[in-house]
Amino acid sequence: MVCAKAFFDLQLHFAHRVTALSGLPLTRVLLEYTNLYVRFGLGRDFHPAHPTWVAYLAGLQDTNDQREWTYRFYVTRAAAMAGPPVTATFGCFSYALLRGDRIRLHFRNADTEGHSSLGVACVGQRRADLTALFAHVQRTLHERIHVVGVSWLYNLEAYRRLFPVSYVATARVLVDRFQSMPLWGQFLDRHGDVKEHMTRPFLERLERQASVERRHDCFPFPVLAVEAPVGEFHDFYGISSRRHPTEASS
Repeated sequence: MVCAKAFFDLQLHFAHRVTALSGLPLTRVLLEYTNLYVRFGLGRDFHPAHPTWVAYLAGLQDTNDQREWTYRFYVTRAAAMAGPPVTATFGCFSYALLRGDRIRLHFRNADTEGHSSLGVACVGQRRADLTALFAHVQRTLHERIHVVGVSWLYNLEAYRRLFPVSYVATARVLVDRFQSMPLWGQFLDRHGDVKEHMTRPFLERLERQASVERRHDCFPFPVLAVEAPVGEFHDFYGISSRRHPTEASS
């Protein structure tokens, strides 16, 4: 998905406001308080000396239109753009392997029927996606796996209803996620355009802020982290327990 220019304009506006409130240099704020580094396909190490990042900042300093320069730079990086690495994808859901016997769920609004992927009409299909995903997990991974999720979407009942209650009940707020799409993604629709009904109150709250310490309060939804043992998902989606090899041969 290619993000609209307005998505980058929004982040630049936020960065300038944080700079004004904090006194930090704009170059540092762009690195630490926006998703630009990741959107440029530079990974998630956030090295300020990365040659491509340095080239972006140099162009930013020389231009009279920072918003236009930022978007043009993003478009030229199209070949480097990539989502998070994933192990397998099933419909709108995928998962990635993490260290420590964990997998992380990812959601992408991939429904092509012209309606919301999380709408009531799609609940059955989304659960089918997740059932297929966890059946794959059961076939390929051991049963000590824990499932983790990190996203603003866990604030929505339309998303929470797809998962075991015990999983979403573990939700806790994560702060300082300004570099990640789990925070900024709430402003994008399925086509990569910004949602006006989300951006308008965000900008209004941002202008009212008198202190950089309250910067989190500007966002409509916080990022939530959740985690539960994989067995709870197998039970929830009706996936039979994997039999021990001696049982299978008896």
